[in-house]
Amino acid sequence: MKSLQDYTTVIRPDDNGTYVAYIPAISGCHAWGKTPDEARLELNYVFEMIQEEYTENGLVMPDDIELVIANAS
Repeated sequence: MKSLQDYTTVIRPDDNGTYVAYIPAISGCHAWGKTPDEARLELNYVFEMIQEEYTENGLVMPDDIELVIANAS
């Protein structure tokens, strides 16, 4: 069974002064928090719920994806 550590996680500031954490490989796996650590902690809960849903439906968690960060210059 895959764990959160098997996936690339992105944490970035959101437009309203909070932080958003998400896993690009898993649709709907995102969470917000007042700090990066709070967003990461909330993401753990979301990941567990999604993983449980996949298991209940007999689905396999998706593979991680490789992020390519383009140079903005």
